[in-house]
Amino acid sequence: MNKFNRYVSVISLFGLISLSGQNKEVIIEPIKVKDNIYMLKGQGGNIGLFIGEDSMFMIDDQFARLTPKILKVIKSITDKPVAYLINTHWHGDHTGGNENMSKEGAVIISHENVRKRMSVESVVRGKKKPASPKEALPVITFSKDMMVHFNCEDVLVCHVHNAHTDGDAHVYFTTSNVLHMGDTYFQGKFPYIDLSSGGSIDGYIAAIDKALIMTDDNTIIIPGHRGLSCRKELLSYKEMLET
Repeated sequence: MNKFNRYVSVISLFGLISLSGQNKEVIIEPIKVKDNIYMLKGQGGNIGLFIGEDSMFMIDDQFARLTPKILKVIKSITDKPVAYLINTHWHGDHTGGNENMSKEGAVIISHENVRKRMSVESVVRGKKKPASPKEALPVITFSKDMMVHFNCEDVLVCHVHNAHTDGDAHVYFTTSNVLHMGDTYFQGKFPYIDLSSGGSIDGYIAAIDKALIMTDDNTIIIPGHRGLSCRKELLSYKEMLET
C-alpha cells in the first residue's frame, strides 16, 4: 500500500468512527435527586424536573429529535403534565425541544436575552443557526430575577450576567435545596464560554460566586453537563478557574 492509500485509509477510518459516534443510540437516564426532583441525562444539557401535585416544572429540554424519548421517560416517572419549562440559556442543546414542549402545553420562561438571541439568525462555534420558530420562543421573560411559586415550592430563577452567555439563569428550589446551574457549571471539566453570545471568564466566576452564596454543604447541584455535584466541588471549580 503506497503512502497516499494509507492516508485515505486512515481518513476513512476516522470518518467511520465519527459516523459511528453520531449514530449511537441516545439513552435518556433519569436520576432521582430528591423525592420530587429528577435530573435527566441524555445528549446535551442536563434536564431538571420538579414534580408537583398537579403538574411539573421542567428545566431545559435538549434536542428536538429526543423529545419523544424524553417524554417517554417522564411518563415512566409520573403522569403529570409539564406546566412550565425554563431555559437556562439559549443554546440548542438546552432549547432544541422548545417547540415540541410548547405543543405539549408547556409555558416557556427565560431571561429576555434568550428570547432575543433565539429570535434572530446567529453564529455558534462558527456555524450559522437560523432563528427559532415562533412556537419555540419563551413567552414569559425576565430582566433580573423572578420567583415561581409552584406546588408549595418557592423557586428562585436568578439571572447571572455575562457568564456562559448573556442570558444565563440559575434555578434554585429553596425548600428542597437543589440548584440547577445550567452551563455556568460543567462538572469535572473545563467550561465552554461563548464569547460571541456575551460570555466572559470574569462573569463566569461571578456566577459561581452567586451560586456559592445561595448554597450550603447540603445543597445538591445539577450542572449543565455531567454528574450531580455539591458545594465542595463547586469551590474547587472556582479555584481552578481563578488559577
